Amino acid sequence: MTIQAGSRLGPYEIVSTLGAGGMGEVWRARDTRLDRDVAIKILPESLAQSEQFLQRFEREAKTISSLNHPHICTLYDVGHETSAVDGSSSAPSNLHYLVMELIEGEALADRLTRGPLPIHEVLRYGRQIAAALDAAHRRGVIHRDLKPGNVMLTKSGAKLLDFGLAKSAAKGGGVIEGLTTLPTEARPLTQEGTILGTFQYMAPEQLEGLEADARTDIFALGALLYEMTSGQRAFKGESRTSLIAAIVSSQPAPVTTVAPMSPPALDHVIRRCLEKDPDDRWQSAHDVASELQWISEAGSQAGVAGPITHRRKSRERLAWGVAAVLLAGAVALGAGYVARSPQPGKLVVAGVAPPPGTSLVPFDFLGLALSPDGTSLAIVAIDSRGQQSIWIRQLGSSESKAVAGTEGAAYPFWSPDGRHLGFFADGKLKRVDLAGGAPQILADAPSGRGGHWGGNDQILFSPNIRSSIYSVSASGGAPVAVTTYDATSETTHRWPVFLPGEKHFIYVSRRRGEGGAEMGRLMLAASGGGEARVLIEDSTNAVYVPGFLLHGKGESIFAQRFDVDDLKTVGRGFPIVDRDVSLWEPKNLAMFTASDDGTLVYLPNSTRQSVLRVYDRQGRPLEEITGPEFQQSARFSPDGSRIAVVRREAVGGRYDLWIHDLSFERSARITFGGEAEGVPVWSPDQSRIAFACSPKGVFDICVRDLERPGETEVLVETPNWTTPGSWSPDGGKLYFDDQDPKWNNDLYVADLNGTEAPKLILRTPFNETTSIVSPDGAWLAYVSDETGISEVFVRAASGAPGQWQISRSGGSVPRWSGDGRDLFFSSADGNLMVARVESFSPMRIGQPQLLFPLPGEPHRDEPVFEDVAADGERILLNVPTTNRSAVSLQVILNWTRRVPAD
Repeated sequence: MTIQAGSRLGPYEIVSTLGAGGMGEVWRARDTRLDRDVAIKILPESLAQSEQFLQRFEREAKTISSLNHPHICTLYDVGHETSAVDGSSSAPSNLHYLVMELIEGEALADRLTRGPLPIHEVLRYGRQIAAALDAAHRRGVIHRDLKPGNVMLTKSGAKLLDFGLAKSAAKGGGVIEGLTTLPTEARPLTQEGTILGTFQYMAPEQLEGLEADARTDIFALGALLYEMTSGQRAFKGESRTSLIAAIVSSQPAPVTTVAPMSPPALDHVIRRCLEKDPDDRWQSAHDVASELQWISEAGSQAGVAGPITHRRKSRERLAWGVAAVLLAGAVALGAGYVARSPQPGKLVVAGVAPPPGTSLVPFDFLGLALSPDGTSLAIVAIDSRGQQSIWIRQLGSSESKAVAGTEGAAYPFWSPDGRHLGFFADGKLKRVDLAGGAPQILADAPSGRGGHWGGNDQILFSPNIRSSIYSVSASGGAPVAVTTYDATSETTHRWPVFLPGEKHFIYVSRRRGEGGAEMGRLMLAASGGGEARVLIEDSTNAVYVPGFLLHGKGESIFAQRFDVDDLKTVGRGFPIVDRDVSLWEPKNLAMFTASDDGTLVYLPNSTRQSVLRVYDRQGRPLEEITGPEFQQSARFSPDGSRIAVVRREAVGGRYDLWIHDLSFERSARITFGGEAEGVPVWSPDQSRIAFACSPKGVFDICVRDLERPGETEVLVETPNWTTPGSWSPDGGKLYFDDQDPKWNNDLYVADLNGTEAPKLILRTPFNETTSIVSPDGAWLAYVSDETGISEVFVRAASGAPGQWQISRSGGSVPRWSGDGRDLFFSSADGNLMVARVESFSPMRIGQPQLLFPLPGEPHRDEPVFEDVAADGERILLNVPTTNRSAVSLQVILNWTRRVPAD
């Protein structure tokens, strides 16, 4: 059956051909259900008659679907068409097809026709390809056909395609016969027979018909890196025989002789990838990615191959040392050089890893700040125990240290003399003397969003998500509001920064525009009060440095000239970091900091991904649910057959509600256009789902009817940030927590059948969240920080006095079993706990018992306990798959070199 534009395969309408891909044709198509463009790979009908090829095609589908990585093409669907695809009355077709992510970009093979890539692109794309291979290898999947035609270059980086020749390393077995195409060659040097892959990139063991493993892909990666760097293939031959002989017995010329500007350390990495004996190669793709990262961070210092063979700790120390040398020189020349010359110094870019033994949280990064003189960097990092605190890195040395008393800190900022730090922790604004001593509490700040310490010894700060900007003495006292927050049109005031003289300051005001989309604006206000005005539309946080406002816009940092005397912008802004800055969009925060001496530090853009995994009570995995990009707030349906989850789109960063059917292993989107902010909660009869939404810029509670699809309706509306907890067993009430700017989070219940306002259940000076009602409706489990840390408590759902503390050393995410006899929760030390209810009248709950440690790997985001099925036997965890240890900072010295002259 002929496929052509206009044909249909199930819900997919064919648009145009994309050419051959691996062992099938690839077409551009439109998914009419989800209204998105996709790529469809079709197994030719003639090949579908071959059981061998059909098995291979099905293997490819299973292989791709098991992988979830930002640099691996995502599989959406698998189909088998048995009816005429063109709507005619002709005989039914028998087509098998895959539906995949449509990748817009250029094939690496096409890019190489124009010559070698710049070294920084070789290192960037090489790291990404290696990371993708590492993710596949960890799942037991070997690609076996890595070549330029199977790599796409996109705006977000490299994408690895076509696992059509992949196999499961765990299953073993011999080499499967088959064929492939080679779009990078005029004449394919591939044959039908016992050898799979593309000859130019095949390892010696493949050519000998031996078993392939992860190191086989590393050989191909070395050949790929060689060609990307030099523009020439590593191995050449006049014929198939001479090419095989070259691969098996000869070494390519050092890449430094073909591309003299390439770092010798890169040649070392490539040559070790291309070792003939697999035991002499790098033993994992992760090692290759780490080495390429080291070279990228070391810059011109990566000229000697020797140090690159050190283990990880040595590399980390060396990376810090290289950055220290570069930065120390700049600091030493710093202010004096600027004073002598109107021209900035040489532009220097360096990578800086987190302090040894720590990692960053790139997807909810909690702040970094350069000291006023640019010599020290304060950064929030997490150590190997999971402790979050502020670390100080002296840029002129390789040492760093944690600041005592800053556990749980966020958004640090410096005093003008560089001797103190301000920060937010435990719902308070605090300061700490870096010479020693306990932190001092300055003011309440339930959800602090930025502070700035002025030369007048006043501190500007945003104490809450929805509040004015306040000013308080650096010695403490009564805060005074210095902006007027309009809850009818604005959704937040945050990230304040004094301008020189402290008579004016800037801050971010976020409000909803047309179509409901929120937009941050950089505002100018007088410290003494008065009406603020807009300085820059479409802006995130900003800092002032002499002559400029540096501000975030999307995933870029812009330099905007600013006349501090006339308080106005001059000319147009110019991107000094283009589309490479980590942006936490809901917080309107681009992750960067700058000092007056021309130093800029930022966190590069990262993509967060995770998988949902179902475990039994013994901690054994039962099944896995992958999804595009980041997933959060997953909940079992009452009968345990479905999972509601909020997923983040790769493009646009919008969050929507999805339902995954465990029986059919299919997912369907329930909301569109970023309606769902999180926390889906099933009604007892499974007909509706309540979730956090923001139709007016603050979190309300919305509901979607699953039996009568229609528009999203607002179920509970308050002027504050509201998060659903659970429905009552009869479906007539909804328990939720509400964040009042004057208080912290409090517990409420709404009668869904009446017209009365929600009823307050519990209000204290502390935070109470996550209200989960027991199956009989009598008891409420919740989380409170009244002891100084978050713990799980139980009290009567009616609001009657009396409570029972369940967890003892930190706890969160309480969940009842279906019979109400077991109360599960996550402990602060990374364990899943369960407490048995011994009696309901009177309430008596036994000591919590360890169910199993939450699975995880060092330096990765901790798995999140999400839910327990009603049977109490299936545990749902959300496991991030992005390696935090690979995340580092970028430092730019003399960034003004990137700003065009007037």
